[in-house]
Amino acid sequence: MSDDVITTVTEIVATEFGLPAAEVGADVDLSSLEGADSVKVLRAVAKIERTYDIELEDDQVFGLKTVRDAATLVVATLAEKEPSGGGR
Repeated sequence: MSDDVITTVTEIVATEFGLPAAEVGADVDLSSLEGADSVKVLRAVAKIERTYDIELEDDQVFGLKTVRDAATLVVATLAEKEPSGGGR
């Protein structure tokens, strides 16, 4: 997985939670972050979707536990979005 995706998702989550990025590690449980609530998580998800021009499925979003989970979902969704083969 790209470290860039983890870094970007970490920064988005930190911004939406109002925390320094250094306090939001890739494997930190999102529900354990200070001030965590479902609204902040959904705002972060919306910003992630806009940043990567993707749409994440609700059932996938509600299964996210960590920043790494979110980054993994972004990478998988981007891979599905890209045309296969690349024969040009």
